[in-house]
Amino acid sequence: MMSKRTVHCSNVPHLKIATAVLIVTGTILMILQIWCSKVPDRSENRTNLRKMLLNKGRGSCQPKRNIFFLKTHKTASSTIMNILLRYGEFNNLTFALPVRFTYYFYPKHFSASYVDSFSEKGNKNFNIMCHHMRFRFTEVQKVMANDTFYFTILRNPISLMESSFSYFKDKGPFAKAKNLEDFLTNTSTYYDVKMNKSHLAKNLMTFDLGFDPNGLDTIKNAKSTQGTIDRIFKLVLIMEYFDESLILLKNALCWSFDDILSFPLNRRSNTTKKALTLQTQEKVKRWNSLDWQLYIYFNNSFWKHVKKFGRERMQREVRILQMKRAEAGKKCLQGGVSPSHLKGTQFGITTILGYNLKPGITTNKPLCHRLIIPEVQYSNLVRFKQKRKQTQIHYYKARA
Repeated sequence: MMSKRTVHCSNVPHLKIATAVLIVTGTILMILQIWCSKVPDRSENRTNLRKMLLNKGRGSCQPKRNIFFLKTHKTASSTIMNILLRYGEFNNLTFALPVRFTYYFYPKHFSASYVDSFSEKGNKNFNIMCHHMRFRFTEVQKVMANDTFYFTILRNPISLMESSFSYFKDKGPFAKAKNLEDFLTNTSTYYDVKMNKSHLAKNLMTFDLGFDPNGLDTIKNAKSTQGTIDRIFKLVLIMEYFDESLILLKNALCWSFDDILSFPLNRRSNTTKKALTLQTQEKVKRWNSLDWQLYIYFNNSFWKHVKKFGRERMQREVRILQMKRAEAGKKCLQGGVSPSHLKGTQFGITTILGYNLKPGITTNKPLCHRLIIPEVQYSNLVRFKQKRKQTQIHYYKARA
């Protein structure tokens, strides 16, 4: 009996180990069963893993795919547009393109019917909208998804007015003025709200945003306009702080530095720029008082965003962006393009600068090309690729 008890007691540790193994094994099997029931498709696992790797370093955020950019005039908006066109093309996104040309029947207020392939009965399948329009939020909502990220860009009205006069001086109220000083001194002679292209000559940003450029210049009206824009647009960039603006945009969209890489596009030659006297600058501010109030408000708002982002962090990230731009310039660029080579790709009569690609580029050639392509040509390229994609989809549906 003693020997049997001894044998029985000596097996107790082994029984405990065996029991523990069975419990652990059962637990693992149960976890695997739950996991498999939640993830029935291995290809989905691979896709999720790829997304995790691509988003490494972005924290918990996911890159935004539904984006609306109000492309205001003469505000470096062509450079922003290039960034959006490139991101959409490289990520196989769908653009809400104008039915014709590269603008939505501007200067008319925007209508959803101005979008190519838009249907009232169809789903909101567009990801990016970024061509010139006179903004009308209720119509844009018909086209873009509910989770769309809205942003725009503003510029100091003083430099904007100087640029607009140089660019549009053969149009509308500017056409008969000797120079900008002459126009501002004699606005009652040159400006008529009913005149064709009168919108180019007064409160241009206010007009692009969909408001009346000849509206009342009152505190109440200014606050109402600012409040409306604040509610719709999650971010308002400032042209004078372009690199800081790109960093805020990168952060808001959960993008990478490569996504916001750019060279200045549709930029004037320095020979066409005119220095304005202090007296002329004051006249510009009074004539464009609605734009001036907008600029002051959203410039302050911009720096609140920077403060929240962190000034030291902003300085670091701006340096990284500038370094990446310089590296891309060394890899891609060789000198500038003669203005005559850009004829037919831009509007206006002032001298516009462009770029030449380095000959013999083998690596990153598509990226280099996209970085310098003018907006008209890039829009046509995107339209062609999108039409081809739609044709292929219709073809395979017909065969199915």
